[in-house]
Amino acid sequence: MKKIAVFPGSFDPFTIGHEAIIRRAMSLFDEIIIAVGANALKKNFYSLETRKEMINTVFKNEQKVRVDHYEGLTVDYCKKRGAHYLLRGLRTSSDFEFERAIGQVNKSMEPGIESVFLLTAPEHSFINSGIVRDIIQNGGDASKFVPAAINLKDYKGIEDQDMLT
Repeated sequence: MKKIAVFPGSFDPFTIGHEAIIRRAMSLFDEIIIAVGANALKKNFYSLETRKEMINTVFKNEQKVRVDHYEGLTVDYCKKRGAHYLLRGLRTSSDFEFERAIGQVNKSMEPGIESVFLLTAPEHSFINSGIVRDIIQNGGDASKFVPAAINLKDYKGIEDQDMLT
């Protein structure tokens, strides 16, 4: 059986911490689906398509990685894609508590899906999308917090796109 993992998240934006987790997990799985959550109730800075484009740029030469999006329950998406693993990164003890609770609920809902947690490298433990997004929205240089393949100047936030129309 092919070992397929889903790495779900909003990825608004995708950071070097996300990239590092995926690259480390590539030796553990046959395929990793980076699943960008599409939540109409959540106000994102980057559009769904922009976030997917950014991630595809980072992993364009990786055969094991593909990018998709989904709505609804993550376990339902996993079943639809034949994935038996949910991949998550842990930065802090509060991340662990949050992810443990979600993992236990997911396991209760779908016993065939295992949550796999990788500890974030110490040099990435302070990086999260919210902080990086705040830097970008306020005109700061966030380039050292996103993968080298992503040139943030090539991407406009949703608010910027609205102003162009």
